[in-house]
Amino acid sequence: MLIPATAGTPVGQAIYIAGKVWLVMLPAVWWLWIDRGKLSWSPLRNGGLGVGVALGLLISAAIFAAYMLFGRDLIDSDQVREAAERSGIDVPWRFLVLAVYLCTLNAMLEEYVWRWFVFRKCEVLVKSGWLAVLLSAALFTGHHVLALAAQFDWLVTILASTGVFIGGAAWSWCYLRYRSIWPGFVSHVIVDIAIFIIGWQLIFG
Repeated sequence: MLIPATAGTPVGQAIYIAGKVWLVMLPAVWWLWIDRGKLSWSPLRNGGLGVGVALGLLISAAIFAAYMLFGRDLIDSDQVREAAERSGIDVPWRFLVLAVYLCTLNAMLEEYVWRWFVFRKCEVLVKSGWLAVLLSAALFTGHHVLALAAQFDWLVTILASTGVFIGGAAWSWCYLRYRSIWPGFVSHVIVDIAIFIIGWQLIFG
């Protein structure tokens, strides 16, 4: 679970909101003005929701297993609690509000940006679906590394980044296979719920 150190400050909130606006606007502006495309809801024409659910459950099971086997020893729960306090989510209802937002709207936003836009641009760049899967997953991971490094030591950062890469690759593959963000979104939601369950345990358990 990523809790930016500045998330609870006015500056941190302003940066976060500005970043989200930028992430929403750039793909839309590029698609409409440069690619001359038309907006759509990424219709689910080729199925894939069942595969998305299965991938989400599989990745979540791996996350829980990793946490139970060695995550509890590697992650400093006091450090996570301090980060939660700084961010203002050390109160259960605030934590749950954040969890609902990140597991729904933010997950949809990330699928829209990283799969619908970034993955497709990688596909054009490298001329290969599978290389685009790996490249977009690497870019997606880089997006998370700084936030991870700000909260955890290098070992936890590497392990968590590996998990982010696997998730990013799975969701990019979903887009490659089904040409819709919704299979990846369903999987993304399930994985985020698993992460927040662990986050709850670390902060309130």
